[in-house]
Amino acid sequence: MAHQAQDTLASLVALLSTGRISRREFIARGTALGVAFGALAMFVRNVQSVGAAPHPQDATPAPPAVGLDGKTRGQDGELKLLLWQAPTHMSPHVSSGTKDYLAGSLVVEPLLHYLPDGSFWPNLLTEVPTMANGGLSEDLTSVTLRLMPDVVWSDGEPFTADDVVFTHEWVTDPANNTTNFGVWSTIGSITAVDDLTVEVTYPQTALGWFEPFAGYLSGPIYPRHHVEAGADMMSEPIGTGPYMVESFSPNDQIIYVANPMYREANKPAFARVNLKGGGDPTSVAQSVLQTGDWDYAWNVIIEPEVVAPMQEAGIGAFRVAAGAGLERINFNFSDPDLEGPEGQRSYWANPHPFLTDPAVRQAIALAIDRELIVNRFYAPPGDRNSSNLINGIPVLDSPNTSWTFDPEQAAQVLDDAGWLLNGDVREKDGVQLDLRYSTSINSVRQKTQQVIKANLEAIGFSVTLEQVDAAIFFDSAVGNEQNLRHFYSDINVYTNSAGSPVPIDYMQLFYAGPDDSNMAQASNGWSGQNVYRYRNAEYDALYERVLSGEITDIEELNEVLIQLNDIVINDNAIVPLVNVGNKYCVHGSLIHGDLATGEDNGGAGGLDGVFWNIANWSRSAPVDR
Repeated sequence: MAHQAQDTLASLVALLSTGRISRREFIARGTALGVAFGALAMFVRNVQSVGAAPHPQDATPAPPAVGLDGKTRGQDGELKLLLWQAPTHMSPHVSSGTKDYLAGSLVVEPLLHYLPDGSFWPNLLTEVPTMANGGLSEDLTSVTLRLMPDVVWSDGEPFTADDVVFTHEWVTDPANNTTNFGVWSTIGSITAVDDLTVEVTYPQTALGWFEPFAGYLSGPIYPRHHVEAGADMMSEPIGTGPYMVESFSPNDQIIYVANPMYREANKPAFARVNLKGGGDPTSVAQSVLQTGDWDYAWNVIIEPEVVAPMQEAGIGAFRVAAGAGLERINFNFSDPDLEGPEGQRSYWANPHPFLTDPAVRQAIALAIDRELIVNRFYAPPGDRNSSNLINGIPVLDSPNTSWTFDPEQAAQVLDDAGWLLNGDVREKDGVQLDLRYSTSINSVRQKTQQVIKANLEAIGFSVTLEQVDAAIFFDSAVGNEQNLRHFYSDINVYTNSAGSPVPIDYMQLFYAGPDDSNMAQASNGWSGQNVYRYRNAEYDALYERVLSGEITDIEELNEVLIQLNDIVINDNAIVPLVNVGNKYCVHGSLIHGDLATGEDNGGAGGLDGVFWNIANWSRSAPVDR
């Protein structure tokens, strides 16, 4: 098909928008460009052909609302949620742990939600901006956001375009040390045309134009009047979401009550939400599956043989849905012991004494028995070994990477690099291969620690294990020296994942930034995305091409994102362990995403967190507790 040589995603969307190609041809030609089917489906759903009668499948799909017919707000009583990683605060724009993003997502909302298939839902907009409706320019340099009318904050103040502008101002103010600074700073200008219209421009073509406004990670909008009055969104947020905060005990419990100003009169069905933090994956699973005292347990990282007997009670179900998460070994490229400016350790300019040696990282990658880890501690097929940083987005699944378990080769690599055994531990020029390995506390991670410790000690490392309570490990507080942003150990292990179908912001994790400004450090309140202090000139130059806007074709962007992935993997900047599925336990009476649609990834949240649809959760029958 000769026309494909001229195709770009933008040109195909324009053809679809004007009815010049069918949806079938759009899918075929988009697939030929290498665009993921989910991304193509997003455009098919969100672009209505000009002059053509809309088909039922063209309509923008609503979030699942099964079970709400005839219900009134609050009639289902209390919803009880367990997050064994207890939330520390509720402000998404300064968060670094999923637990805190989730805690805020019941209150503050993005303009757009990602549905589980990667398409958009216009959550606080009247429509998804497209070329057909005039909301998106053909060169993807400007977007018009048309806000839903008559939306109010939970205190009754109107939600307006000025709040969207304020959110940009607040997130990009260096004084606020926000973790979403990078994604919002891609915007060139943002203007409130009137109370319900926002004009956004980008300095160049923005294939990821939606990233600042979509999803629970970077998209939540903050109320100008509330913040400028001195309120702290970390502890006393207000929002447009279905719930508002009644009480908050950091690292323990949040009590929410139904937002009386919520825009849909019969929602939410639950009058109260009790979100309890703490414990461990096994205990939270038991509380849902065996005793039935709780309704939902998030992120249940638990061995299959442990959870299986719990389900025999018939009270609830343990579910594993395919996900984008990657459990991986992260290397600290800075010295965690040497002090830098302001007494900070792990300062980016102080290189690690041995992890900056590529041979050491290569040996570690070769020495880890990844297949044993996934088969013994995880739950295939929802979990699988991976050799890539980017997971869960098929078009970005690199074919250029692989992994090998070969302890003998690992030992030889160290020998060849001059790291020789002195007793049981290797050393070179007086430096020993002595590792401090930290992670959060849960059974699977501690058992994984033992496997990795044994693997590495077998080739001449000394390994000291450290365990940190999850509420502390994933906390973003500036003074918390045990969190992942300070990274005051040599290696650590946790799960991270892309939060967008075009994961430009996700790849910022390994970008040093201008003058190393993207490194997590004291001067930016440890909010820099590069918590590993990794520096690679080739990676930085390639990532800056993405930021520059010179890449205007989605096929080329996909190729560059794969190249970025390959640099990280082939440089052994991380060691991928497991592509982790979304795991949760749910009480049999609870109707939520997956039970309403029959699809696991609805309840698991996809790219937009497990509570993206919580306004539509309800109960099928009363529960006696």
